[in-house]
Amino acid sequence: MKRKFISAEESFKRWRKDPKYLAAYEALEKEFALASALIKARSEAEMTQEQVAEAMGTTQAVVARLESGKVLPSTRTLERFAKATRTRLRISFEPDREAAR
Repeated sequence: MKRKFISAEESFKRWRKDPKYLAAYEALEKEFALASALIKARSEAEMTQEQVAEAMGTTQAVVARLESGKVLPSTRTLERFAKATRTRLRISFEPDREAAR
């Protein structure tokens, strides 16, 4: 029995039509955006997680958890991460398009 191959893009198009999937995906978007920003800052600083951890005075496991998107760090922790990666933390507020509807 041969299975039909369905690309990830096609699956994603189908899933996006499901309101429950879309709501769950959008709820995680903020967490993944933070994780992505942390990874980008570290990568652009050309540092390993271990190097960032040492500069922050913590462990590599803590940096890995921050970059996983599974924890919501405090502003203080984000400031320490920024200092370690020689970046500047900026927090902004943007209009919520969903709430405006």
